[in-house]
Amino acid sequence: MSATSRSHRRTACTGLTLVLPLVALAACGTGGGTATSADSGSGKGTITVWAHQGQKSEDAAVQAAVKSFNSSQSAVKVELKLIPANDYTKTITATSASELPDVMEFDGPTMANFVYNKKLAPLDSYVAAKTLANATDASKSQGEIDGKHYGLGMYDSGLGIYGNKKLLDAAGVDYPTSLSDDWTAAQFTAALKALKAKDSDGKTLDIQENNGLATEWGTYGFAPVVWSAGGSLIKNGKAEGALDTPAVVSALKTFQSWKTYVDPNTDGNAFAKGRVALSWVGHWMYPTYSKALGSDLVVLPLPDFGDGPKTGQGSWAWGIGADTKNAKAAGAFMDYLLNDTNVTAMTTANGAPPATKSALAASPLYKKGGPLQLFADQLAKPCGDSDITKTCVAVTRPVTAGYPTITAKFSEALNSVYGGADPKSALAKAARAIDQDFSDNAGYKIQ
Repeated sequence: MSATSRSHRRTACTGLTLVLPLVALAACGTGGGTATSADSGSGKGTITVWAHQGQKSEDAAVQAAVKSFNSSQSAVKVELKLIPANDYTKTITATSASELPDVMEFDGPTMANFVYNKKLAPLDSYVAAKTLANATDASKSQGEIDGKHYGLGMYDSGLGIYGNKKLLDAAGVDYPTSLSDDWTAAQFTAALKALKAKDSDGKTLDIQENNGLATEWGTYGFAPVVWSAGGSLIKNGKAEGALDTPAVVSALKTFQSWKTYVDPNTDGNAFAKGRVALSWVGHWMYPTYSKALGSDLVVLPLPDFGDGPKTGQGSWAWGIGADTKNAKAAGAFMDYLLNDTNVTAMTTANGAPPATKSALAASPLYKKGGPLQLFADQLAKPCGDSDITKTCVAVTRPVTAGYPTITAKFSEALNSVYGGADPKSALAKAARAIDQDFSDNAGYKIQ
């Protein structure tokens, strides 16, 4: 997660981070929908780079990469500007293309909107072929539109269920150990019931309710329920008939039934302190949970609602500004930024799964036999954002400039269902609103 991002912030309508409400970002730009290309330039000189200011360890990794790049050669000099994460996306949104940097970081779901508003250029001609080839298929799915790549990430994200082995064993609950033996939604419900019988307050599950469901967390965290039920947030430009199918309605009824087992997690420590046996969240909680539980921590896939287990994926990525006059130099910096040394430094800093094949294979956490191998296994079976089959697992949030509307309406529906609303009515309302917005904006087509 910008799925994924470990902090949950509120921003203005133009703000878009993994776990925040995506309100009318699309409406904040000028639109136009015509793809643009950058000027290649000389490949020499000074270029500007913008990145979001996140954790201190992440900031240090970016700063170290820039310093090392500048020292490694004399042809290109990078000037780095860190912008507070709370202000980052709205800053890009409010800045004209001509004033944006040569290279910029962006949260994955914002990419299509920035392409639509002519702020990003395809990078295929400017980064090395080996850089593109080394990007994982899952990460490339987030950064691709119509066969052109606009973004490449240093890291990805994933969802799972963390389990407390001691509490699971005490309740006699059998649990999956890999994707191949994932539990069904019915088995997961049965596990919650069995755990409740051994729990003093009957609260056995954490779903990060403290972060709010009517936010990007709601979409990132629980769109997998829709996908696993065979549905989609949008399909072929339409939400009706994809988001509101009987199977998705049934799946959200099941999700709704779990509320009785959920700890509100107001202190953020429901799982770490042992109040609940299961926590539905992403890779970013591993350091905290591992420290708290040690060998009692197990990592499990999300339940299968009939069409295979699914997870969200995608996170911050890097791209080339559409109005750069030196795309060759921008590409050279991106090649350096995405090498094993820098990707490993960044993912060591933030604990995320590397978004390059070589760094992922070597990661102590994510390699075969590592404690987070499940997340790597999930990302090795990418669906993209449209071809969601029973056998793929990691689904990209819809790559469309209309994503802010999709996530706002879906998370609103999810939150209302969790609060007791009828799933069929809530999903139908969301689908209508999404389709109306797409109709009003000519489908957000990028030519």
